[in-house]
Amino acid sequence: MAPTHEVTNQVPPPYGHNTAQDPALLAALHRAGAGWAEPELRELGALAGTEQAAEWGRLANENEPVLRTHDRFGHRIDEVEFHPAWHQLMEIAVSHGMHAAPWQDARPGAHTARAAKFYLWGQVEAGHSCPISMTYAAVPALRSTPELAGWLEPLLASPSYDFGLREPHGKRGLIAGMSMTEKQGGSDVRANTTTAVPAADGSYRLTGHKWFTSAPMSDVFLTLAQAPGGLSCFLLPRVLPDGSRNALFIQRLKDKLGNRSNASAELEYDGAVGWLVGEEGRGVPTIIEMVNMTRLDCTLGAASGMRLGVQRAVQHANHRRAFGKALIDQPLMRNVLADLAIESEAATTVALRLAEATDRAVAGDEGEALFKRLGLAVSKYWVCKRGPAHAAEALECLGGNGYVEESGMPRLYREAPLVSIWEGSGNVAALDALRAMARSPQSLEAYFAEVDAAAGADRRLDAAAAGLRKQLGDLTDLEFRTRRLVEQLALTLQGALLVRYADPAVADAFCASRLAGDHGGAFGTLPAGVDTEAILRRAQPVAA
Repeated sequence: MAPTHEVTNQVPPPYGHNTAQDPALLAALHRAGAGWAEPELRELGALAGTEQAAEWGRLANENEPVLRTHDRFGHRIDEVEFHPAWHQLMEIAVSHGMHAAPWQDARPGAHTARAAKFYLWGQVEAGHSCPISMTYAAVPALRSTPELAGWLEPLLASPSYDFGLREPHGKRGLIAGMSMTEKQGGSDVRANTTTAVPAADGSYRLTGHKWFTSAPMSDVFLTLAQAPGGLSCFLLPRVLPDGSRNALFIQRLKDKLGNRSNASAELEYDGAVGWLVGEEGRGVPTIIEMVNMTRLDCTLGAASGMRLGVQRAVQHANHRRAFGKALIDQPLMRNVLADLAIESEAATTVALRLAEATDRAVAGDEGEALFKRLGLAVSKYWVCKRGPAHAAEALECLGGNGYVEESGMPRLYREAPLVSIWEGSGNVAALDALRAMARSPQSLEAYFAEVDAAAGADRRLDAAAAGLRKQLGDLTDLEFRTRRLVEQLALTLQGALLVRYADPAVADAFCASRLAGDHGGAFGTLPAGVDTEAILRRAQPVAA
């Protein structure tokens, strides 16, 4: 066919950038003493910015996992099949230690280095981050039972991705999943009805159902069940030591809004063999060790998505022209892009600060453990809550081009709400912050110690901190107004970190728009006078 027009004013594909060229990320890495990881981070960032990596992400999502309940002879097999692209993504994540590797790494900042890699690689494809996160988070829960941790931890931390249903002792590496919620309870896990009956050999037999099971193709699961002593935590392998299948049956895979590459399932236990983790009746405190780590990854995942969104929007605006000049030179578009960039940098900075707190807490720093307890609760609520709005605005920066699947932005948009729901939806996360302050008042002291480290540097931040103290002094209708309080806790913490560590233009714009009240309800409502050029310089994609 004869051409009817010349194609012009189209934006080049968003490839060839090194996603590790992220000033907030690299600064946080070095503050945590993990500068030794920068060469590997840059190597990973170069790979994450390639067309090949983007293709792996596309294929993994367009070719969703398939449940095969039976083989052709009628034998029950409960296998989940994945596209090879999924396995490629998993292979890279595991080989770079984004799973449980830091638990076996004595270098300073190992958890921060792992968080930085998780944040970078998640920009390629978010779905496979789920089993990676579960595997990372399983270790601290397992350590409550040293005999289990002794043989499982080295395999969970192994750099070998060894997919397939085989006896755990015979594998080069393991992946862990988590199975908590049930139909009737949801977040209220104390309403669980799955039972665990002690057996003569010291194991238990579990019978019941699980409404949402993360990564059902995992080698081992942590799960909750009602034992004689109350709700307890158990470890269940998919394959037993004698090589036989455990009585875990996948009923179906969930048909989800997003996170399509990752299998989420309903499981039935029919006398499944499990081993007690921790003490009977202490299931929630035991598994909460796992939940707290996955909440950190929720925050990192939201920050990762924001960074991807703002970089895609800036790259588009650099090359697309409208009304006689590049979009990025249009004042209102600059306002929108700078606002997205500020939100992204604030999310990255607080998420990596919490990873640094993890490093220090693991090393025995009680003050950092207290800070993380409240800082993570408020950040998980707020950063994850901001993700969907940020993704929607970033998508809109591409106009109609952003609404079509080929741009990758619809996948980002569908993915964004997940981390706000996973490991406790908004209300659960907000109430967890109240619980932290009530049960551990020292966590609030640790929070304010972090905020007060920036005292006197910005009057708007000082006013926000004073306002918070006033709010906390009034307990009237506290639960009703929890979201407002937790939002202010999160914003004030982000402001304090940016004032201390970020480019002055970023910190000034954040404090002016988020803490001083001079901000509208949408992105792109920054007040006049902010330095958008300096802000956007930090969000520009950099060639690999």
